[in-house]
Amino acid sequence: MTTYGQMKMQEEKVFKDPVHRYVHVRDQVIWDLVKTREFQRLRRIKQLGTTYLVFHGAEHSRFSHSLGVYEIVRRIIDDVFKGRPEWDESERLLVLCAALLHDLGHGPFSHAFENVFETDHEEFTRRILLEDTEVNAVLSRVAPDFPEKVAQVIEKTYPNELVVSLISSQIDADRMDYLQRDAYYTGVSYGHFDMERIMRVMRPRKNGVVIKESGMHAVEHYIMSRYQMYLQIYLHPVSRSAEVILNNILKRVKVLWAEGYQFKVQPKPFESFFGNNVTLEDYIALDESIMLAYFQFWMNEDDAILRDLSRRFVNRRLFQYQNLNPFDQPEVYSELRRLFTEAGYDPDYYFVHDSTSDLPYDFYRPGIEGTKKPIFLLMQDGEQSELSEHSQIVEAIAGRIKVDHKVYYPKELFEDKSVPQILRDEIRQLLKHI
Repeated sequence: MTTYGQMKMQEEKVFKDPVHRYVHVRDQVIWDLVKTREFQRLRRIKQLGTTYLVFHGAEHSRFSHSLGVYEIVRRIIDDVFKGRPEWDESERLLVLCAALLHDLGHGPFSHAFENVFETDHEEFTRRILLEDTEVNAVLSRVAPDFPEKVAQVIEKTYPNELVVSLISSQIDADRMDYLQRDAYYTGVSYGHFDMERIMRVMRPRKNGVVIKESGMHAVEHYIMSRYQMYLQIYLHPVSRSAEVILNNILKRVKVLWAEGYQFKVQPKPFESFFGNNVTLEDYIALDESIMLAYFQFWMNEDDAILRDLSRRFVNRRLFQYQNLNPFDQPEVYSELRRLFTEAGYDPDYYFVHDSTSDLPYDFYRPGIEGTKKPIFLLMQDGEQSELSEHSQIVEAIAGRIKVDHKVYYPKELFEDKSVPQILRDEIRQLLKHI
């Protein structure tokens, strides 16, 4: 008798995809998961947050990315690993589900939202998998312990390291999809690499996926693509400006709510987040379409700071930026905060320090504690060796991106006639000589 976990659809379903051409679904479980409300919610969460305000094509969602990760894993295990003694076919559905659902708990504008409301998307991913949700109902039909196993793979606690490494390592399906997808939608060429070649030289081993030595140059290309994408897209200073404003909008709303401020339109969807008593239903119900609607409401609020910041975000009037590390130049930073206060611009909202170390991206850093497992080459003698020991290119750039510190502020201050000219000149001179 065929179990639910073994069921195949009578006719294969396909999603047309600009990156992988087609995403193929034959397993009934996968198709049922795609149709759940929690997975469909990912259509309303952008993959790159505020980056669309810099690269106007970057409107793609975590839904399309999740399908892409699933498709890469499906190709690896069905086309490359199948029949190899190191690969356990009984793990197939587990790793496909983990690939599809790995981003399930991301909130709207994930990074800024988590900063202000102290939520954890990984924890919410786990809760969506294990609590009373449509996703949990589908997974539980496979086996009572199946939702927990999927959660363990995503959390990297599952005992089979090979299964985990397909989703989370330095050359996993997650990265291979988002680099290509983000490059496609931002319109840049940096993120393209020969994924087909990399997949062909992947080999399953007990401690994770390894790469045949003959595929090293394809992996070098992948690492270089990653390096360029971090510099040119993920760490882009203007995108960070948009994130700073978004962060400050949410921070201001939270402060006003705590002070008992009467909003013209009550921010009902946010109240449990303000009060730190978020239910799973509250979390699932909130998406970027709701947040953008409230930004429109807040453009007409009586509070001048909230009104101004909301208008800036909606109408893309972003902050100017300047290199400044407050830890290297604390006196200059403190003096500028004082001058902004004197000019009537609250520095908590209008003179903001931001560093790339605060962003949720990383590059190739072999052997550093807390980072993902490094890439191992499978040598001709059967031994494994870490990539940067053989590649001069990778050795040269591994972990070399320095932390970038900037301060963000409204350039309109310098034309603001309500601020004395001498004060504006003093701020301008200080910024100029940093």
